[in-house]
Amino acid sequence: MTPTLIQNPTHDVAATLKRKGASGGVRLRLGPYIARVRSPLPEVARAVSSLYRHHALAPDSAFVDFDVAVRRPFGPRSLWRPQVVFEFEGQAPFNPLPGDQGFPLLEWGLNWCVYGLCHQHLTMHAAVLERDGRALLLPAPSGSGKSTLCAALLFSGWRLLSDELALLAPGTGALLPMPRPVSLKNASIDVISAFAPQVEFGSRVQETAKGVVAHFAPPAEAVRASDRAAMPGWIVFPRFAAGAPARLVPLERARTFMRLIENAFNYDIFGAEGFEMLGTLVDRSRCFTFEYGDLAEAVALFDRLARDEHA
Repeated sequence: MTPTLIQNPTHDVAATLKRKGASGGVRLRLGPYIARVRSPLPEVARAVSSLYRHHALAPDSAFVDFDVAVRRPFGPRSLWRPQVVFEFEGQAPFNPLPGDQGFPLLEWGLNWCVYGLCHQHLTMHAAVLERDGRALLLPAPSGSGKSTLCAALLFSGWRLLSDELALLAPGTGALLPMPRPVSLKNASIDVISAFAPQVEFGSRVQETAKGVVAHFAPPAEAVRASDRAAMPGWIVFPRFAAGAPARLVPLERARTFMRLIENAFNYDIFGAEGFEMLGTLVDRSRCFTFEYGDLAEAVALFDRLARDEHA
């Protein structure tokens, strides 16, 4: 039974974190999951209250899929070069990180919870957006320009489902929304700031394993539509190349299938069902590779692609 969810303004999330601290935290609805997020660190509480300001809070009685915390590790190191640690159900699966990386660590830890522990859905490393009920899947490794392209599209009339993890539902073959803060790295931060001046980034965190990292909150309308899945429409493998014209090239279905396997986290766990799920996803989609060097050109091309589908 789905628990009743209460939409809360920003200050309620912050007040709840401040009141309950490390012991209670907040229960955030993340698409099909609920995560209890706890942290006694003020900077993490501020980031959660700002970047999850459009999300709903589940009541204290709600079942929790992930019970996570970000805190300072105990010991003398906590006073000299402070660190932060991510905990899942009281255990720390990762090494500590420098003390100013609490929120990025929380986001990376939540990603791990979904792709490493939840196998209700076939999970792929991909951004997902929707236009007119059809999903655009952008599978790609880090550094390909996937999140930059995703950010530009969500500010250009596409609905965000996820910038990082695609959730493919068994049975229906639908792609499920899980909108969360969008993470950008290095030069992409300034690129999107110029493309969409209205974007409000959180703090820029320096010297992470991925370089400079900053997040912005998902659009409110995307979060409100978290229960509205989308059926597959397009699978596009993007790659940024400086100075390259925007170019979509049709991709054979067999090659698309194999490249999806490369980007799937739990394909092996699903066995034969996973084979059928990915095969159906490919059959329902138009498949392309995509190279781009200019965001405005890229967005215009994807707009034409969506319009052509409904011409």
